[in-house]
Amino acid sequence: MSKQGFPADFLWGGATAANQFEGGYDEGGKGLACADLFSSGSHTEPRRITAEIRDDLFYPSHDAVRFYDHYKEDIRLMAEAGFKVFRFSINWTRIYPTGMEEEPNEAGLQFYEDVFRELAKYGIEPLVTIAHFDVPLYLTNEKNGWASRDLIDLYLKYCATIFTRYKGLVKYWLTFNEINTATLSFGNYLSLGIRHGESDFLHQEDRPSERYQALHHQFVASAKAVKLGHTIDPDFQIGCMIAYMPRYPRTCEPADVLLAKQTEAMHSHFCGDVQVKGRYPYYAKNYFESQGIQVDFAEGDEEALLAGTVDFYTFSYYLSLCASADPAYANSGKSVIGGAENPYLPTNDWGMQTDPVGLRISLNDLYTRYEIPLMVVENGLGAFDKLTADGHVHDAYRIDYHRAHIEEMRKAILDGVDLIGYTIWGCIDLVSASTGEMAKRYGIIYVDKQDDGSGDYSRLKKDSFYWYQKVIESNGVEI
Repeated sequence: MSKQGFPADFLWGGATAANQFEGGYDEGGKGLACADLFSSGSHTEPRRITAEIRDDLFYPSHDAVRFYDHYKEDIRLMAEAGFKVFRFSINWTRIYPTGMEEEPNEAGLQFYEDVFRELAKYGIEPLVTIAHFDVPLYLTNEKNGWASRDLIDLYLKYCATIFTRYKGLVKYWLTFNEINTATLSFGNYLSLGIRHGESDFLHQEDRPSERYQALHHQFVASAKAVKLGHTIDPDFQIGCMIAYMPRYPRTCEPADVLLAKQTEAMHSHFCGDVQVKGRYPYYAKNYFESQGIQVDFAEGDEEALLAGTVDFYTFSYYLSLCASADPAYANSGKSVIGGAENPYLPTNDWGMQTDPVGLRISLNDLYTRYEIPLMVVENGLGAFDKLTADGHVHDAYRIDYHRAHIEEMRKAILDGVDLIGYTIWGCIDLVSASTGEMAKRYGIIYVDKQDDGSGDYSRLKKDSFYWYQKVIESNGVEI
């Protein structure tokens, strides 16, 4: 490590998800996933969850930005930017269309193999998320998603297939994306594939015991997948992925401090503690008892969790939150996550408060807690980008955002944190998961695709592309 902080082998890159990026939802033998029945929305209108595809709604995952057709062009652009790593997900239903098949879909397997070989051509390391908000719809309809323990073995069949097929092509794997979204009610459909009738994203029917039981099944599946992966290839590095949001007390009133710690524990720490330490923490057991939540362990579950701890810890970081015991400040209403507004931080058009220093705080807290390698695998700014008449996007605001966060990562590394990589979210414009919009753009590469479905999918480099290119080339010296 140099005095600049970033180690010579630091993994700079970008991140996407199949259901927000890939498209081709009914091509190549792919089956329907829950995301394919998740309508578009906006920052003022929540997305709709439907039981079947409706003609009067627009489903953005169906085409997304057509990585399915543009993957060679997109990977070439990533290579031009200097990417060392590309994080993306395999769509479960492209491999097993319903999740129940005995044999995988060869066309789906070949598509991802082609992607991996294209990445290898440019020396880009793939970081593969195995399940990124794309539970097979059949398993939602027939088994109520992860509420059924049956999904553990079905997921492991899927893992065995891709671990075996892509041995030698993939080293880094993540078992579940933002697994801790299941600690919140909107995680029912998004993460767990649980659906009780049609509803909007923010007003799903919630049965906490069912939701945490489903999360438990994901914990067991993740642990068993880690052990399975290490058996298939001891060189595999298999990690967890957490939506990490530090909670500050709004004031130094002890009640605010206590609430901040309690809220952060169950939302941001619980899942990481299970996946890194291999057991349920004491505070989760107390929370379940106080809330009347029952989670049943099958024989062997405790042993499985302990035997399948992850090799490294990854997380998304977009914002920090405040906690207030005072009802007047308890919830600002500006974020789907909830939380009080922080008077010291700016707020963007989607209610997120930018807090680069919070990333340094988070990295130090996480490394103190776990002492395993860390990676920031989502960090980005959703913004209304404007395309000029001569075909440019001048996104200095995005450059400022990433520059500030990279500087705090440097400081965290100099603090002693073992940070091994950074992948900016939505490196190429994609559909926003929370709102279903294209207008909420994250990329350093613009895609001509609009919220009404129009556009020719052409790609062009924003100002931030050239800036990030220099950051990577200089290994974080020139920011």
